[in-house]
Amino acid sequence: MAIDSSLPSPILTPPPNEKFATALQFIEEMTKNCDKVQENVLAEILGQNANTEYLQRFNLDGASDRDTFKSKIPVVTYEDIQPDIQRIANGDRSPIFCSHPISEFLTSSGTSAGERKLMPTIREEMDRRQLLYSLLMPVMNLYVPDLDKGKGLYFLFIKAETKTPGGLVARPVLTSYYKSDQFKTRPYDPYNVYTSPDEAILCTDSYQSMYTQMLCGLLMREQVLRVGAVFASGLLRAIRFLQLNWRQLAHDISTGLLNPRITDRFIQERMKKILLEPDTDLAEFIIKECENENWERIIVRIWPNTKYLDVIVTGAMAQYIPLLDFYSGGLPKPCTMYASSECYFGLNLKPMNKPDEVSYTIMPNMGYFEFIPHEPANPVHLSRELPPRLVDLADVEVGKEYELVVTTYSGLCRYRVGDILRVTEFHNSAPQFKFIRRKNVLLSIDADKTDESELQKTVENAYALLRDFDTTVVEYTSFADTKTIPGHYVIYWELLVKDPVHGPTGEVLEKCCLVMEESMNSVYRQCRVADNSVGPLEIRVVKNGTFEEVMDYAISRGASINQYKAPRCVSFTPIVELLDSRVVSAHFSPVPPHWTPERRV
Repeated sequence: MAIDSSLPSPILTPPPNEKFATALQFIEEMTKNCDKVQENVLAEILGQNANTEYLQRFNLDGASDRDTFKSKIPVVTYEDIQPDIQRIANGDRSPIFCSHPISEFLTSSGTSAGERKLMPTIREEMDRRQLLYSLLMPVMNLYVPDLDKGKGLYFLFIKAETKTPGGLVARPVLTSYYKSDQFKTRPYDPYNVYTSPDEAILCTDSYQSMYTQMLCGLLMREQVLRVGAVFASGLLRAIRFLQLNWRQLAHDISTGLLNPRITDRFIQERMKKILLEPDTDLAEFIIKECENENWERIIVRIWPNTKYLDVIVTGAMAQYIPLLDFYSGGLPKPCTMYASSECYFGLNLKPMNKPDEVSYTIMPNMGYFEFIPHEPANPVHLSRELPPRLVDLADVEVGKEYELVVTTYSGLCRYRVGDILRVTEFHNSAPQFKFIRRKNVLLSIDADKTDESELQKTVENAYALLRDFDTTVVEYTSFADTKTIPGHYVIYWELLVKDPVHGPTGEVLEKCCLVMEESMNSVYRQCRVADNSVGPLEIRVVKNGTFEEVMDYAISRGASINQYKAPRCVSFTPIVELLDSRVVSAHFSPVPPHWTPERRV
């Protein structure tokens, strides 16, 4: 069911109830008084944490005004504060960053020294996140009414968690939320009813969780009004799961008996109340829709009342839009909110805009936000000794790009998140931002993020295997191949084999793939091993002279021959096609890399 995305600006359509009206009024109040709210938020954070070791280290002396804060507190990266974070992880309970006790660590998809970054958080932050969640449906209702008349088919999962040496839990932010009392004991809300039972969402076995969620979605197909996952890649994995498992799913529905591979006792008990009796008509319908292997528009064929896909398709996830359009018949893809492990930032006030027009309004009550002007030709040089004067939230300029810096209630101060944003317009006095990219990220399929230095390290480690064969990597580049489900990394290698008779075998090149995967950061390895959201790494060996052809093509399009460097990642279709036309052999990692939830010491 197509939805008109050319609807009027928000806050014009009457809300259906007092709760929604209050939420929309709150958005208006926050955005009309953006700078004042920001001033109050900073004063509140600094007042709350005045006696912490971190603020005292920089002689803030209880000051809570912006000028003093900006003149004394440095702008920092994770590596700057990692020693303090490690102290907390090791059991130091003194107020280092925050006057409130650190309740757990939220693990970032970004990494440091190959491991997920640990973001300290406090219990009170859960209420702040819940507040932002509560604003999403009132906004969406302005564009898509009557969402209380059905259910949402959302594929939601928890991920592995671990404990630090000091006993604090470390886990992704959504895992923290799904395991929280706010989620598990949430009151009934007709606008937020899921087909997936909590028992399935909270199951750590990815197969049992996905199977149960898909089965419930099929059983309730007529009630589904929206289909979603966190990332676009997650929804595509669900479709792939349907392609591989529709026969067993149809069998369960036709017999009224649950797949014996579902052994989780909590799921078994819950499914006794859902899978009540055989439904041969539904089973035959699923068989009819799936047996011919025609997957175009499968979402709207199986779930005919679907109004939109609720997935993130900005940033690296934009690469999945064509496939989502194929499976859904071009349903709208609203990106509803902007958040990270460090802080929940804001929401999309025009959710039915096209993906390339998505902008997020940062809510000024969520934290204190500053911005580093991002001009690659004229970069800002930051000094810990002389803190720079960054741009405040209300003072950014339309059309310019900035790097986001955040100060949170949990104690992060002037922390560089690493997101590059472009200001598109203002809603009242609050700016709206288009997410451009993560700074320095080269490759990304799902939650994984691999930068150039990490890729270089993996190539060097694999190259060591080639030395015994008197073979050299002349040049390389990479590509995030999302045509497969799950997507996977492709590394193009041009090799100089000095003795072709005794060159590296296919088995050796497969080992090179595995060595590269073993060298990747922990997020990548978790995606490969536990989440199955990234496929085996592939090395494509290209003919000698291929990278000279790539250079010639770039120069023909205006690149300077004096400044040309081989790109370490490619996405431009003609370049990818050129590389693929020169491939002489392809090799995949034979087994998954090693990964456990425990952090490497």
